[in-house]
Amino acid sequence: MNMNYQNQNQNQTQNQSNSAFMQDEDLLYTILSDLKRTVREYTTATTEASCPTVRQMFTQMTNDTLRMQGDLYNLMKQMNMYSTSSPALRQDVDKQIQDARNTQQKCRQFVQQKTSGMGQSAQASQMQASQMQPQQNAQNPYFM
Repeated sequence: MNMNYQNQNQNQTQNQSNSAFMQDEDLLYTILSDLKRTVREYTTATTEASCPTVRQMFTQMTNDTLRMQGDLYNLMKQMNMYSTSSPALRQDVDKQIQDARNTQQKCRQFVQQKTSGMGQSAQASQMQASQMQPQQNAQNPYFM
């Protein structure tokens, strides 16, 4: 009788521990969501990094996390835990890609235009400042 009570107690403990934690599918969805969020955070860090070494580190971390996310997605798909959306029409995908490339090209041209213009305006500002400095110095009694 004592042995039977111990077995029941062990079974109860196992059932409680199994129900206290998430189901596998819920756990995998949570991990998948966290990996997606982490990729966004690393991407933001990459774009905001001013140090090339830090930028490269976050780029590598982003790529590693994307690989993990892809592996987990494939595992969940194989286990029928993740259903994909209906396939997109090729022409819709091509249009989105073309729109993204056009936007990227416009951004590149805008940045190039502004950076080349800044170089010219910076030189003009420096010339004006150097011409103005002797006049300002003569009028300012506190200038040493």
